[in-house]
Amino acid sequence: MNQPRIAVLLPCYNEEAAIAQTVAAFRDALPGATIYVYDNNSRDRTAEVAAAAGAVVRTERMQGKGHVVRRMFADVDADIYVMADGDATYDAGAAPGMVATLTGEGLDMIVGTRVHEAADAYRRGHVLGNKAMTGLLASLFGRSFTDIFSGYRVFSRRFVKSFPVLSAGFEIETEISVHALELKMPTGEVETAYYARPEGSASKLNTYRDGARIGRTILTLYRIERPLWFFGAIAALLTALAVILSIPLGITYVETGLVPRLPTALLATGLTIVAVLNLFTGLILDTVVRGRREVKRLAYLAVPGPLA
Repeated sequence: MNQPRIAVLLPCYNEEAAIAQTVAAFRDALPGATIYVYDNNSRDRTAEVAAAAGAVVRTERMQGKGHVVRRMFADVDADIYVMADGDATYDAGAAPGMVATLTGEGLDMIVGTRVHEAADAYRRGHVLGNKAMTGLLASLFGRSFTDIFSGYRVFSRRFVKSFPVLSAGFEIETEISVHALELKMPTGEVETAYYARPEGSASKLNTYRDGARIGRTILTLYRIERPLWFFGAIAALLTALAVILSIPLGITYVETGLVPRLPTALLATGLTIVAVLNLFTGLILDTVVRGRREVKRLAYLAVPGPLA
C-alpha cells in the first residue's frame, strides 16, 4: 500500500536563529515528509536559512499567523499535515507517534499538549489564560482540549480542506479548536515536551494584546455559535432593568391612578421592546446557525477521512 503523503507546515516570522534546527528535527523525525516553511515578511534571514536547511520556502505577504495558516491549508496538498512553530520549542520526535495515532484511530486532529521542560518556556500569564479559555470552550461546546493554544497539531486532509480559516493572528488556534468541537470531529491529545526558545530567538506573543484578541474571538464565536443564549442573556438583562424601573411606577399608579414620571415609563417600555427584539434575533439566528452547521458538516464529509 502507498504510504500517506505527509506535509510539515512551519509558519515563521523572524526565526533565523531557530528555523534550521526546527527543519532538521522534523526531517529526522519524518524522513519521508515534505517540510514547508511559510515566511511572513521576516526582517531577518529566515527564508534563506530555511531554504539552506532543505525546506520548501514560500511567502505570505498578509501579516498574521491566521493569514499564513489559511495560505498553507489552501496551497499544500497532502494526506496528513503536521503543523508546528518554527522556533524549535516543540518536540519533533513526537510527530511520528502523533501521525500513527491519527491514522490508526481515524482521527481528524491530534493536539500536542505542551509539558513545560523549562521554567521560562511558558509564562504564568499564558498558563492562566489557557486554563480560562479552555474552561470557557468546555462550557460552550460540552468538551474542550487541555491546551487549546498549542501550535503543535496533526490534521487529516478532511480537516484541512474543510476548515474555513477566518482568523488573522494568533487566535487561529482557538478557531481551529472551535471548528473541531463544533462539528464534533474525532480528535485526540498527546503530551509533548515544550522547550525554551534557543538563544537569539524572541517570542512574538504579547500577553495582554493577544489575550484580549483571543477573548474577543471567543466572545464573537459565542455570539455566532450560541446566538439564542447570547441575545437571550441581553434580553433577560434588559427585561430585569425594565421591571426594576417600572415597579415604583406601578405602585404610584395603584395608589393614585396616575403615571407622573413619563420619561421613566417610556424608558421601561423602550427597554422591554429592545429585549423582545433581542430574543427574536436570537431565535432567528439560532435557526440560521443550524443550517450553516449542516452545510459545514456536509463539506467536511465530502472529503475522505483517514481510514478511507
